[in-house]
Amino acid sequence: MLASSRRRPRLAVGCALAAIAAILASPVWAEPAPTYAALLSQLGQTPASLEADARVDAAEGRVRQARVRPNPVASLEAENAFGGQPFGGYANAETSLAVSQNLELWGRRRARVAVATAEAKTSVVERDLAVIDTAGRLALIYAEAEAAERRASLASEALTLAVADARAALALVEEGREPVLRGIQAESEASSARATLDEAVAERDAAFARLTAVALLPAPVTTIADSLLDQAPASIITATDRVPTVRVAEAGLAAAERRIDVERINARPDVTASIGLRRFEAEDATALTFGVSLPLPLFDRNRGNIDAARAEYRAADARLAQARQDARADRAAANARLGASTSRVSAADAGVMAAEEAYRLSRIGFDAGRISQLELRTSRAALINARNAAVDARLARVRAEIDLARLEGRAPFEGHL
Repeated sequence: MLASSRRRPRLAVGCALAAIAAILASPVWAEPAPTYAALLSQLGQTPASLEADARVDAAEGRVRQARVRPNPVASLEAENAFGGQPFGGYANAETSLAVSQNLELWGRRRARVAVATAEAKTSVVERDLAVIDTAGRLALIYAEAEAAERRASLASEALTLAVADARAALALVEEGREPVLRGIQAESEASSARATLDEAVAERDAAFARLTAVALLPAPVTTIADSLLDQAPASIITATDRVPTVRVAEAGLAAAERRIDVERINARPDVTASIGLRRFEAEDATALTFGVSLPLPLFDRNRGNIDAARAEYRAADARLAQARQDARADRAAANARLGASTSRVSAADAGVMAAEEAYRLSRIGFDAGRISQLELRTSRAALINARNAAVDARLARVRAEIDLARLEGRAPFEGHL
């Protein structure tokens, strides 16, 4: 009965060994992801960057259009023709041919161009912000894929350790130095480690798929060759007015101010001048005609649009104030996160070294029969947690660098754009 009970955990651990061998012997794709620097150099081909470039081109087109003068209007008019006597037929008709031109007085065209130019500058700043955000998203997804790969590797190592510990426990069971319960517990731990590895592999594949999609790669990513988690982040933050969000708000305020000028000018009469020729058929004579037309501002003085433009200016001014306040707060938070993440990485690395030594000593003690399986299990769990904590600490440091880069108006881990 005892021999039968002992064989069960041995067979279970054998299955676990076969499982890990199957996982580790599964086909390994040999197509590593391009380096982060290489992906960053192709950032202009991403949909977000292309959309931002298109918006800039559209704004520049509106600037060119704003500089164009309105087209003249040609008119042909005939009077006193084909009516009753003495205006039967066309013998006594008067024919007028005139050309009229909007004079765009009061600086209408200049104000229109100023608004379009300000909006184009806003589009340029928004494009820069979009590129920075896209670079930050790329860096985060790249780092998350690398972290998922490391977690899968750590899960594989954890399964190897669990199986090795289970085999050692079974040897003690066979020698009668440990009860059969210890073998069953070892089997359970190996099964749990196997499930953790399956989950980690699934997360890794999902992270690789996200990186493949975001980076627009032609082939699926299968491994990360160039580490981003181990790169040291920058530690310099420029003045607050260089923060892209503040620059966007400043450009929006300038454009809102220009719109007020446009609406004020639109309240003034829009003058149109005309000149032409009139043909008198009865007298067989031709005369010059000229004139000026303008609306009378009796009812509409554009006050509603002026008030609306002023309100939009106040809103833009409030957005700028909020952006500056947020930039100051974000700068303080980014500095704090950078310091904390750097300290966390150092502490995590020290924790891994301590956990590795503790597990090594625990394993020696367990093999010698000086410590229990529970103590060995505890030290192994501490080692696994310490290694995963080191990965999490590096991922947090990448996030801190992304925040810093956004405040500085640059791509993460790269110089200023």
